[in-house]
Amino acid sequence: MEINIRGDKIVVTDAIKEQIKSKISRLDKYFDNPKIIKANVIIKVHNLSQIIEVTIPTKRYTLRREEKDLDLYTAIDLVVDKLERQIRKNKTKLNNRLKNTDHEFNFDYILAKEEETNSKIVKRKNLETKPMDEEEAILEAELLGHDFFVFKNIDEDCVSVIYKRKDNSYGIINVR
Repeated sequence: MEINIRGDKIVVTDAIKEQIKSKISRLDKYFDNPKIIKANVIIKVHNLSQIIEVTIPTKRYTLRREEKDLDLYTAIDLVVDKLERQIRKNKTKLNNRLKNTDHEFNFDYILAKEEETNSKIVKRKNLETKPMDEEEAILEAELLGHDFFVFKNIDEDCVSVIYKRKDNSYGIINVR
């Protein structure tokens, strides 16, 4: 797996790079062809916390996890463990879903520049949605670690938002 590591307000030393590469390479066994997979790792510092964000876009889905801890090496271990659990938890769903579909799950996020204004909107994302059913949207939201997910609903023929409720069930909003 090719691993791109970037530091935000932190200098990424060779020791940190080697630790990240050795830990994330544990995930290679879950991919058919890990040589074509590119993992993006961002390390940030916020107050005393060390934050590591790992995004692994594949042809069919995107894995993403973020962890923070006072110790960067602990955060690295936590994020890799959570990614591994996420893959194992959804392995059966992914295999069934990928066999029964012809379209890809990958979304291309384009982040707008954050502007320094007094506006309440501090970040804006544009995304291209792919047609999918509600179960696929739930799976994609879980893989990304999001509480909600916007998608083109092929069952309802509209744009829908699926969201996680406090009782861990899901709700859906259809936009017509």
